[in-house]
Amino acid sequence: MTTKSVIARPERTTRVAPSVLVGIGVFAAVGVYVLVNSIELGLWTSLGPGPGLFPFAMGGVLVSMSIVWLLQELRRPTETPEGVDRGLVIAVVVSLAILAAVMDLLGFQLSMFLFLMYHLKLRSGRTWTSSLIIALAGSVGAFYAFNYGLNVALPVSAFPPLNLIGL
Repeated sequence: MTTKSVIARPERTTRVAPSVLVGIGVFAAVGVYVLVNSIELGLWTSLGPGPGLFPFAMGGVLVSMSIVWLLQELRRPTETPEGVDRGLVIAVVVSLAILAAVMDLLGFQLSMFLFLMYHLKLRSGRTWTSSLIIALAGSVGAFYAFNYGLNVALPVSAFPPLNLIGL
């Protein structure tokens, strides 16, 4: 007499936690709100991009990211541990608060460069080369794109020595 051992496999379900659905719904609702209100501002003028073009793009990104988030949650197996890395959340919130506090003092370029280097090199452990390239593109590149491409003034440093070198 032989007995076969049967290994029970857990069924793969695609249920999404209610708190996650609320988060996805809130982000999608904010995105739709921004999309609708940005159209009223005007997307294009005779001189070029209107005041509603950037908010419209960001609203579209927010709605798209909400859809991607929902699809990822639906595809994720339920046996994976669920939870939030509180250390990461605290690090991001505190570093954003510090960024906001020092931006007028150090200027956009230097404060954004330090913020990005902290998250890229120290928090995520990227290589020095990729961290420097991404941080420079995100700080100096964004500064020039906004100041000279879009004519949107970003803060410069309050320290004269940093102003002399273009920060």
